[in-house]
Amino acid sequence: MTTETESAQARTQKLEGLGTRRKRVEDVRFTQGKGNYVDDFKLPGMLFGDFVRSPYGHARIKSINKDAALALPGVKAVLTAEDLRPLKLHWMPTLAGDVQAVLADEKVLFQGQEVAFVVAEDRYVAADAVDLIEVEYEDLPALVDPNQSMAAAAPVLRDDLAGKTSGAHGPRKHHNHIFTWEVGDAAGTARAISDAPVVATERIVYQRVHPCPLETCGCVASMDKINGHLTVWGTFQAPHAVRTVASLISGIPEHKIRIVSPDIGGGFGNKVGVYPGYICSIVASIVLGVPVKWVEDRMENLQATAFARDYHMTGEIAATREGRITALRCHVLADHGAFDACADPTKYPAGFFSICTGSYDIPVAHVRVDGVYTNKAPGGVAYRCSFRVTEASYFIERMIDVLARKLSMDPAEARRCNLIRKEQFPYQSALGWEYDSGDYLTALDKALNTVGYAGLRDEQRRHREAFARGETRKLMGIGVSFFTEIVGAGPIKNCDILGLGMFDSCEIRVHPTGSVIARLGTISQGQGHATTFAQILASELGIPAENITVEEGDTDTAPYGLGTYGSRSTPVAGAATAMAGRKIRAKAQMIAAHLLEVHDDDLEWDVDRFRVKGVPELSKTMTELAFAAYNNVPPGMEPGLEAVSYYDPPNMTYPFGAYVCVVDVDVDSGVTEIRRFYALDDCGTRINPMIIEGQVHGGLTEALAIAMGQEMAYDEAGNLQNASLLDFFLPTAVETPSWETDFTTTPSPHHPIGAKGVGESPNVGGVSAFSNAVNDAFAHLGLTHTQMPHDHWRVWKTAQSLGLTTA
Repeated sequence: MTTETESAQARTQKLEGLGTRRKRVEDVRFTQGKGNYVDDFKLPGMLFGDFVRSPYGHARIKSINKDAALALPGVKAVLTAEDLRPLKLHWMPTLAGDVQAVLADEKVLFQGQEVAFVVAEDRYVAADAVDLIEVEYEDLPALVDPNQSMAAAAPVLRDDLAGKTSGAHGPRKHHNHIFTWEVGDAAGTARAISDAPVVATERIVYQRVHPCPLETCGCVASMDKINGHLTVWGTFQAPHAVRTVASLISGIPEHKIRIVSPDIGGGFGNKVGVYPGYICSIVASIVLGVPVKWVEDRMENLQATAFARDYHMTGEIAATREGRITALRCHVLADHGAFDACADPTKYPAGFFSICTGSYDIPVAHVRVDGVYTNKAPGGVAYRCSFRVTEASYFIERMIDVLARKLSMDPAEARRCNLIRKEQFPYQSALGWEYDSGDYLTALDKALNTVGYAGLRDEQRRHREAFARGETRKLMGIGVSFFTEIVGAGPIKNCDILGLGMFDSCEIRVHPTGSVIARLGTISQGQGHATTFAQILASELGIPAENITVEEGDTDTAPYGLGTYGSRSTPVAGAATAMAGRKIRAKAQMIAAHLLEVHDDDLEWDVDRFRVKGVPELSKTMTELAFAAYNNVPPGMEPGLEAVSYYDPPNMTYPFGAYVCVVDVDVDSGVTEIRRFYALDDCGTRINPMIIEGQVHGGLTEALAIAMGQEMAYDEAGNLQNASLLDFFLPTAVETPSWETDFTTTPSPHHPIGAKGVGESPNVGGVSAFSNAVNDAFAHLGLTHTQMPHDHWRVWKTAQSLGLTTA
């Protein structure tokens, strides 16, 4: 090994660039309690807002008496729909093209809906005033079952849509119908299913769940009446989009609105949309001329902010007797709650559910989705997934297992014979997506070999024999899941929200001393952006990551971007960062050529410097070039070293993975023990392995919660039955197993650094792995499918229905 090579390796290591296990730079302040969250903001004269919320799921508002509340010392205002109507702010647009009541207008449509907004000197006075407001309701029949939404006798929910036969996404065929969206070859799929020797059918429900971030939603709105500027600090996953929406709603020019997202304690899609609390705080600040803070409590967050899932799917999968899939058909009934407030790209009212052919070479498919209204909280957010991808993945992975049972095939073998082959990429799916790259068989084989899959199946057979002899009361289940996700929402040709193209951006400024500041249109909620984006730039610029500062979340300083959700940060903003870095490096190369008195083409890049080809001792480091950019540039070149990139990706990216879960189910108690969970992810180029592992651990824990216990359950009157963490399952260290992580690397051919994104993947692949394992435990007894969540009670009921329990 030469000294020159050793020097290059040492310089590369110093950069802490791509592939380095660099510790998160954000964690220093978080672990010392120095985070800066919305509720930490205390401004002079600041008031506090609180909501009167409906106790009913469906009711007409007869009257609102706010006199006693207004008489309470410290109360400054009480807003109702009547107060907002003259300002035309009593309804607001949703991201899905619907409209939503800011404050209930004549009737309430879900329990917890905002009815009145109290503004007071402190939060305790506001809470007391809420209790003093008298609202007279006329109870109306509630509709909570989406299967009954379009029945002839179903109650009319949305009076404001009376007589409207079309919506944002086409014709409406019932007063509670929102849209019908379909994709694929309906006729061809029908023929293939009719001609197939084997057809497996199943109804699969992905229950309503909640992202439940550590920090609830909130904001502080401050209107400066002197200069007409509005500043809003809030828990926003897409600050620039919120600014645009705020301008459209309020009429305030966009350049006079500043949106700031400080530290955010988790988002998971829950903080993408615009909530009534934001609008009411802004209106109150404009009217009263002082800052107004609104922060919801945990019960309000669970009861009224955006939910996820609630997809009711009926699938048909056709195959040959040897297991080759010939067609797939799916109908979805999507429960959107009282308002269609999904955060999906405009052209896709069902998000990216059409990725439901998964990782398999399925020649023909058809999907139809009907969205309907019910008396539940609105939403449909991408909770740790990319726009309904986890629903799609859960659907196809359960259908593969259902097909395998019908064919008496091993579930892993059923997947193996249908996986898209490496040589087929780029692969055009039957439902219109172009998968960028993949090596699925290698990933599956590595997963199965690592866990000793054949041995596990042998052990399972012995275990079942022991159970039959009465030697054990536990059943062993093995769940296999192979997923392909579609992330990186950004191609303007495909994606926009309210007309805003889903590109993203990065602006870089290299200072004379060689330090760097990079500003991006994204916003971190725990993903480690300040660490990983600096690593991308370290490799692109040859400047140590420790000398690079990353800023996000302030619309006054950051370039316009569409925010962070759906695992789009690395695929879109990461690409913008790399491209902006390359613009900087290209200019630096011209400066180096000027200083070294050679042509640009005579230089080559070497880790952190440009050197003359064939004469390596003649070189200029990036630190030297940064200083020269401010005092010695080529004639005609502008001084400085800055660049901005707005990146519109040519395609999505398609991370994938192979997961294996092993469980032991106690049939007498329903308790399911996670014996082992192995997760292999392929996210393309790996920026920081340590952060990837953390993302996978977090996503798998959320997948565990969803599969094994989470459900937003409503009674017939529309009452949410688990509106607190006493009743809503959040795993602790006690319930969470040890995770085994692994990887393969298949770079994306169109991404500047080959990265695909990983933040959503463990939730997408994990849920089906857990569910497949629980179902597999009972499969030998003829059980094909049980619905999630697989909590102790439901698992025990399953065992009881099969005659396995002693009780």
